[in-house]
Amino acid sequence: MQDIDLNHIQQILVTVGTDVGLKILAAIIFWVIGRWLIGVALNILRRGLEQQHLDPTILRYVGSVVSVTLNILLVIGILGYFGIQTTSFAALIATAGIAIGAAWAGLLSNFAAGVFVIVLRPFKVGDFITAGGVTGIVKEIGLFSSTIYTPDNIATMIGNTNILGGTIQNFSHSPYRRVDLKCQISGAADQIAAMQLLREKISAIPNVLQDPAVEVNILEFNLVGPVLAVRPYCSNDHYWQVYFDSNRVMSESLTAAGFPAPIASQNMIMKQI
Repeated sequence: MQDIDLNHIQQILVTVGTDVGLKILAAIIFWVIGRWLIGVALNILRRGLEQQHLDPTILRYVGSVVSVTLNILLVIGILGYFGIQTTSFAALIATAGIAIGAAWAGLLSNFAAGVFVIVLRPFKVGDFITAGGVTGIVKEIGLFSSTIYTPDNIATMIGNTNILGGTIQNFSHSPYRRVDLKCQISGAADQIAAMQLLREKISAIPNVLQDPAVEVNILEFNLVGPVLAVRPYCSNDHYWQVYFDSNRVMSESLTAAGFPAPIASQNMIMKQI
């Protein structure tokens, strides 16, 4: 009798183990195939959107949303295959979403801010901006944060809420920008001649725009002499090249033309009593 019971138990265990093992194997196969199909669908979607010549920012954002949605549906489908009621699971997700939303209000606000960044389009991928206290080139606008590469090539992630809630400066919005420089000259120098010389020399620097023309004017005076405001214009891509070349040309041209060096000096008058 005991042998019969043991055989019966073994048969049940083998049957149950085989059934569970097959389901697990099927779930793994479904997961692999599902992930592959999701990748195919995302590629088709991306190619379709690219044919519409949409902005890369929108492409990445839509791709992220569709990817997350399809993966959630895949998990629900696999759980349904195991006999778990998907309606109950959906209710559980909704309940968990409320709890997570209360705990992660900041994360959801970043998500909402990311949506507004996409809709309002204050900047796009590739623009040179200042946002959230960071200046650099926008590399990615994500679901919750955006990535900006600073001029020293450091990837900086900023929450979308910080970006949208502050001041945004988009240097790429205009086709050109102004380079603001100062040039100290001696009080003994011919101011008019110095300004005319700088206009000619800086206008000849590569990538300096002729329209608008280079501006050179007296900005202020100090104990050394006049301080000139030197303002060439250039495209955004050539800003730093024009910035450094202008500083070099100002020094070299004034020295070569024989202008006196700007040296601080004081006259002292001593009276003998």
